[in-house]
Amino acid sequence: MDNPCFNIFAHPTERIIGKREPMTIDLEKIMNAAKERQCYLEVNAQPDRLDLSDKYIRMAKEIGIKLAISTDDLDFMRYGVAQARRGWLEKEDVLNCHKWQQLKKMLKRN
Repeated sequence: MDNPCFNIFAHPTERIIGKREPMTIDLEKIMNAAKERQCYLEVNAQPDRLDLSDKYIRMAKEIGIKLAISTDDLDFMRYGVAQARRGWLEKEDVLNCHKWQQLKKMLKRN
């Protein structure tokens, strides 16, 4: 996250539901580091990933970092939105919901 070209931490736990357990990492520490560095985390909407879990989505919201909902297939986007809702995210918490001009500013790191 110290690289100025880095913006979004994708696949934060690397889980694949039913095949690979999430990595054992200190996500709270990672989220605090992301906030300090003006970075964000991904909510992956692929049905076999749904990475982050709702528990960590809620933690990110409480820490005050925004999340990006992404997927390799737009047909799956609804799963990412549902996952974000389970984590109590609102429109202003999701990078994808911001207008382009605002998003460009958010992604420009100081």
